[in-house]
Amino acid sequence: MGSEEIFDITDENGFVTGKTVARSEAHEKGIMHRTAHIWIVRKGGQSYQVLLQKRSAEKESFPSMYDTSSAGHIQAGDEPLESAQRELFEELGIKANEGDLTYAGKFHINYAMEFHGKMFRDNEVAFVYVYEKPVDETNLVLQTEEVEEVRWFDVEDVVKGCEHRDGTFCVPTEGLETVMKYLGVN
Repeated sequence: MGSEEIFDITDENGFVTGKTVARSEAHEKGIMHRTAHIWIVRKGGQSYQVLLQKRSAEKESFPSMYDTSSAGHIQAGDEPLESAQRELFEELGIKANEGDLTYAGKFHINYAMEFHGKMFRDNEVAFVYVYEKPVDETNLVLQTEEVEEVRWFDVEDVVKGCEHRDGTFCVPTEGLETVMKYLGVN
């Protein structure tokens, strides 16, 4: 990991402007860029469950909290879908083929918070994908520097946890809403 990641700078709709920015500068100054978020979903009885990853304690933001199944920055020149496929494979070892990921929408994340004593400004357009093929979480190959473990949660419990901000979940609420709308859950 010698060289720093480079992102395309985008407008608020996630369209690239033709300019690029280094990861550290994007997060220092809150410059808009793109990410891909993948939600692994299964039907559990009458409700849906989502597979969430527990972020490594080493992460620069929201360490040791449960997050979107898989998510990552879209590198300069890449497309959201190929980034989604790459992240899913890198973080969880899932090989998603053409047609395995369904685009569910996009939303805007914009916040500034302090982590590990320094300011972190996130300003991104997140492209949301849903993966509904069967997943045996015990067979996943986790990227240990990013992901501590994965666990299935009922969608309703995640919604409640996010509302109460009890420190368990750090999934972006709008991402969760995007997936619920896609699933037809309200």
